[in-house]
This record gives sequence, structure tokens and C-alpha cells, in this order.
Amino acid sequence: MRQAARTGVANLPLHSGKAPRWLFDRMTKLSREISIAIVSEFGPEEMLRRLSDPHWFQGLGCVLGFDWHSSGVTTTVCGALKEGTKGLEKELGLYIAGGKGRASRQTPDQVTRYSEAISKDPAPLVYASRMSAKVDSSAVQDGYQLYHHTFLFTAGGDWAVVQQGMNDKNRYARRYHWLGAEVNDFVREPHSAICSQAFSSTLNMVADESEEARDMTARLASEQHPDELVKELSKLKSLDLPSRHHIMLQDMHPERLEKIFLATYEHKPECFEKLIGMEGVGPKSVRALTLISELVWGVAPSFRDPARYSFAHGGKDGIPYPVDRKTYDKTTEILARAVRKAKLGNREEMEALSRLHRVFS
Repeated sequence: MRQAARTGVANLPLHSGKAPRWLFDRMTKLSREISIAIVSEFGPEEMLRRLSDPHWFQGLGCVLGFDWHSSGVTTTVCGALKEGTKGLEKELGLYIAGGKGRASRQTPDQVTRYSEAISKDPAPLVYASRMSAKVDSSAVQDGYQLYHHTFLFTAGGDWAVVQQGMNDKNRYARRYHWLGAEVNDFVREPHSAICSQAFSSTLNMVADESEEARDMTARLASEQHPDELVKELSKLKSLDLPSRHHIMLQDMHPERLEKIFLATYEHKPECFEKLIGMEGVGPKSVRALTLISELVWGVAPSFRDPARYSFAHGGKDGIPYPVDRKTYDKTTEILARAVRKAKLGNREEMEALSRLHRVFS
């Protein structure tokens, strides 16, 4: 199996608050015109490809006038895109589900409704949404708890994910990008790192070098009796372990994991992907099995953290300068007019914008 091509991970300072209504309304309008322009010129699959690139996504946030470096750029840009394309889904062939908090938990229902409307089987898309969230919460344990999940897909079945977790201790958020067209294996390097200011101690079960550990944890879950697993885990908690393992052992209660171990023993998952896909198998279950795998059987996982713009209209917080509302509205107007003319066969303005892009690229 070819190794999955990878998109990226971004880290951003964790900021509270939300975009003011006057700005969000403009973000919605401009993001709608940008979406229409890209889909009209290149198709909806290109929109997914661009949004799966963390650098392009960050640039889009800058163009829309939001903070270039805050956690809110993820939730606000995704929210503006979803709101801006509302009612245009069929025309664009692009569907956006999920969001922040409660909205993220509605993703499967929204994907199903959209899929049924276009007579498409929702199961593969719902699975992709669920597994991407499972991987970034249970298989990559970097200290960031997911709270935002946006799932984008086309009528042809291509998909992308933009999701974000927060770390209350270091006051950073981490954004994860997925592109379905490049994912051949959910649990082997499905995304890669970009430069980051905040690194953390990480149990990385999707790293290439964790392949043997993935196999061993699946074997332990399906072949080792729950009583034996609980006994081994109880022994390990009393040992003086290497310093990195305090992350894996904190808040771990062997007796509470016995029910999960019983479920895995009875269902016998044949591989790591099937294991983390099981209902109830979360970060603590994976940590426990991985710890036993390393310290009892000598099969070590990777602890490599996978995390490794120019302004158009200013920024929400006035950095590098306050949002220029007049210029912002004019930009939206110009882009909207160019898209409308292009649809009528007059592509002069759209081609001028394309030439401008090439000059600055």
C-alpha cells in the first residue's frame, strides 16, 4: 500500500471571544464569492485540496480579515464558509457539515441528509468523518482535546476535514487537516507537520515507526484475556517508569478499563484501525494497550510529535492594522462581479484576477 500523502498540522494561540457581527457578515459574503470563483474555475475537488493545505487555509483567514495567529481563525473561517455556501450546495457540488462544539456532533446527521438528497451512500463519508476524529483524539495523543470538526465533501464522494483541539495547559490550539483523496490508510501517516511554536509529549500511533506497535496493540486487544491485561496494567502502575510515561499513566484506572478490554476480546479487531474504530475505545484504552505492548512485550511506539501571511484587509484585533471595511466590501463586489460575468461568458475580469495571482505567486 502506498504511503498516504500528507497535508498538515498547525498550532495557534488559544484565544477566547468571537468575530463581531459586522466582520462575520463580510467574511460570509467574501468566502461565498471566493468559493464560487474557485469551484467555477477548477471544480469542487480543488476547493477541498486548498482547504486541506494549512498554509492556504491560514492565508484565507488573512484575506477574510480574521486574526492570522489565533485559534479562532479555524472556527470562524469554517463557519463563514458553511454559512456562505448555504443554499448553493447543489450548484457548487460542495457540502459542508459539522462545526464547533455541539455542531461537530451533528456531522453524521448532516452528512446523511446531504447524501440522501443527492442519492449517495453516506456510510463511507460518515466513516471518514468518524475515523479522522478518532485518529486525532485517540491515535495521536498530543494533549489537544478536539472541540471543532468540519467535514467537507463533493457530490463525487471526495472529502476533506478541518478539525481543531485545545490544550488548556499551554494555551494553544492545534488544527489538523485531512484530504481524503490522499489518504490510503487512516492509521499510517494520514497527515504531516508544519512549523509549530508549541510541541508536546505525544503518543503517535499513526507514525510509520509505530507499525509494529499498532499490530501488537490489536493482537493484545483481541487475544489477551481482559483479566491478564488488567493485571499487567496494575503492575505497571506501581513501577518506577521512564519520565515520558507519566503522560500515559495519569488518570488511568485498570479496573475501569476491564469492560472495554472485554468488548475488544469478544469482537477481536483484526487491525489497529478496527480497534480504534470500536465504540468505547478511546485515548485511555489505547494508552493502556500501548504501554503493555512496550513494557511487557518490548514493542515501542513512536513519541514523535507530528506537528512541525500576508494581510489583505487588516485583522480583527487591529493587527497589523484595523479592518478596512470600505476596501473589504469593494473586494467582495469586484470578485462577485467577475464571477457573474464569467458565468455569462465574459471572462475578462476573471482572467485579469488570474493574471494578478500569477504575478504575485
